[in-house]
Amino acid sequence: MKLWRWIVGLILVAVIAAFAWHWVADDPGYVLIHLRGTTLQLTVVSAVVILLLAWAVIAALVTLIRWPFGALNSRHRRLSRRRLADGLVALIEGRHGEAERDLNRAARYPSVRGPALLAAAEAAERHGESTRALETLDLAAQETPRAARVLRARLVRRAGRSTEAAALLAPEANSASLTPSGWIEYAEASLESGDARGAVRALEPLQKSGELGARAFADLESRTVAAYITSAPDGASLSTLWSQLPKGQRRLPAAVDAYARRASAFGQSMAAMDEIETALRREWSPSLIATYGSMGAEDLEQRLRRAEGWVDTHPNDAALLTAVGRMCVRARLWGKAKPFLERALAIEPNADAWEALGDVYVGEAHPELAQRCYRNALALARGESTEVLPESRNHRIDTRVTAVEERDQHGVPRLSP
Repeated sequence: MKLWRWIVGLILVAVIAAFAWHWVADDPGYVLIHLRGTTLQLTVVSAVVILLLAWAVIAALVTLIRWPFGALNSRHRRLSRRRLADGLVALIEGRHGEAERDLNRAARYPSVRGPALLAAAEAAERHGESTRALETLDLAAQETPRAARVLRARLVRRAGRSTEAAALLAPEANSASLTPSGWIEYAEASLESGDARGAVRALEPLQKSGELGARAFADLESRTVAAYITSAPDGASLSTLWSQLPKGQRRLPAAVDAYARRASAFGQSMAAMDEIETALRREWSPSLIATYGSMGAEDLEQRLRRAEGWVDTHPNDAALLTAVGRMCVRARLWGKAKPFLERALAIEPNADAWEALGDVYVGEAHPELAQRCYRNALALARGESTEVLPESRNHRIDTRVTAVEERDQHGVPRLSP
């Protein structure tokens, strides 16, 4: 197609040139120039040709004069880009002092001044020069004000001044003009400063932008919604807040867990139980099971019966076994609690199970064994090794995974992984 276009274009030019030549040949025109006694007579065609030649000569002279300056600018541009590249590589490799030096040199060229100053500020902060980093950001704000403001908020938040960081981004947050990185910093700063409501405002624009990965957004959303629920001052506010949350956020395990803990603290154990049981029917969650077992004594028998029923379908879940054992301890069923806790510890040792087993031995009047269990709970929490109980040496607990038949939504049996 391009070849045919060139051919057609050349034909049109030739036709136009032919008609123009005949038109000019009939009357080539007359140009008279009289200057200080000198008279010059030319045709129009000759005058046009002379003007074109004069323009070409002048342009060549200007290019020749500007060439040294252009060569210097080109060399400066190449050096600045090379220093910018070297500075970014040094920043990634952890050579922060060298990175800051190269990036400040690269900032001398206008086309890369903004990015170079932003990276130099980051390098100075990592090098421990917070004051110099903020001074560099003042210069960067003249080139890239929005990016400089977000980076300043990040540096301020890292320094432990989360309230100041949130206030720095608040005007743009109120006008909904923050960049995705700005919304992330605003959410993190709000969470760290205790303003969960402000952090919630960042979720919708971040979700719409899609700039935050699915896993990272899910983590931020879970932490934000959980903090927002925990901030409820009383039971009535908690119920209102929970009912106003979008359905998707109410299904988050972290949100359900936060609501259950908060509702239980306000004496709303039935509501907490209902939410946890509903969530577990949708998706099994060991963290929710742990919360279910740690709730108060209200409706303890009902919760214990429900949890024992879950053991039949999840016999290898250490969190469930620990929760059942803790509820048995709370009901003073020492003999019933012990097998659950021992199997939980054999499958996956955890501090809660050791503590609950210590309570069992206290109830059975074995203070020495109880002390060992409590010491093991503390040691496990610190990441230290635990002691084996004397009676555990005499018998071994079967910790083999129990296969439980499960059926999918079509009723077809399948083995749980």
